[in-house]
Amino acid sequence: MRRLITAVGGAAVVGGCVAGLLYLGPATESPTAAAPATGAPAAGTPAAGSAVTSALDTARKRTKAYPRDPVGWASLAGAEIEQARTTLDAAPLEVADHALRRSLALDGSRNYGAAVGLGQLANARHQFTRGREHGLRATRMAPDRPDGYAVLADAEIQLGHYPAARAAVQRLLDLAPGSAAYARAAYDLETNGRPDDAGIALKRAVDSASTPGERAFAQTRSGDLAWSRGQLDRAAAYYREALDTEPEYPYAVAGTARVLAARGEPGRALDTYERLTERTPLPQFLLEAVELRASMPRAGDAGPGAAEAALSAQVRLSRADGGPVDPHLALFAADHGDPADAVALMRREWAHTRSVITADALAWALHRDGRSGEALEYVRRAASAGWDNALFRYHRGAVEAALGLPGARRQLRAALETNPHFSPYHALRARELIRE
Repeated sequence: MRRLITAVGGAAVVGGCVAGLLYLGPATESPTAAAPATGAPAAGTPAAGSAVTSALDTARKRTKAYPRDPVGWASLAGAEIEQARTTLDAAPLEVADHALRRSLALDGSRNYGAAVGLGQLANARHQFTRGREHGLRATRMAPDRPDGYAVLADAEIQLGHYPAARAAVQRLLDLAPGSAAYARAAYDLETNGRPDDAGIALKRAVDSASTPGERAFAQTRSGDLAWSRGQLDRAAAYYREALDTEPEYPYAVAGTARVLAARGEPGRALDTYERLTERTPLPQFLLEAVELRASMPRAGDAGPGAAEAALSAQVRLSRADGGPVDPHLALFAADHGDPADAVALMRREWAHTRSVITADALAWALHRDGRSGEALEYVRRAASAGWDNALFRYHRGAVEAALGLPGARRQLRAALETNPHFSPYHALRARELIRE
């Protein structure tokens, strides 16, 4: 199985699930970090794929022509990291690591490009404490250059340091008020319970986008924000715009499938997911397909589907390799597999990542494993930033209901009021719990 970059702790609540770090936003506009943030090449436009490939080819030619240029090697690392982002394949990260070592061997003192590259690489590998260290080093080295603040913001978000992340995003906005900065600002605003302001930031991200990849990303995020508030028509319109910008953009395809299911067309939605996951088998998309199928009468009569089998295999791989954990895998294991596996995976991830998303996934794993008392601490951590997140509210309501706490029905009703379609699988359970 090809090792995909895992999607941990990202920008959007989608179908009751959360997207990943690679979905947090496009890179800043700099020579050391290519700009587009797209999906897998098979699911993108030739133009978007060729832009990344062209940047990579240029960087490779530069290191061949000038092998003792440290800036060239740092630029190659940035292009390889962007290649990993767009393909969701971890293999280019090893090449980036080698290029950064070469760059530092040539200039180990004031090498800003390498400091940024090391931070990007650490974040991509979910080594967020290390990413933060490199981000701080880069910003101290060059306080008026934007890339270090993007690295720092991404690391601080994953570590759960939200005030520090906000400060880094603000500095990024001050220095480079482009699509990348506005996308990160939108995430910060949404996470802190300011969805209207997040929508304004995303409009600016769309308007300031300089590539199809940036524009499709911001349009899709706008759709996700509308979806998270139960605004189906607005969400559908944004997803259409994203697909007009970049046909088959995977996150917009997934968003379209969610809207189809919510509008009473689960068959078309499931077909859409199946085509998407054949090209881009990310845990998020697979889990959405599994939960849609589980909500459909008689759909499970034929036994486990391909998406469930793929997720089961990915859970086994994640348990074995000891690497970063995608929360979608833990949510799948908690609800459709072995909850003890989910707890083990999320405890491992919690050691490295302290975001509200990680807290929520760990809480749910504990609850499903029969440890609702322990889960209560983590659902409260997930709520600490103020994010009006339907999935988080449902998880908290279910945990509180299991403990007989008086606020359980209020949380469950709030989840459905925020987005009555937040999950075709869990929304049904939320209504059942309210009636009990």
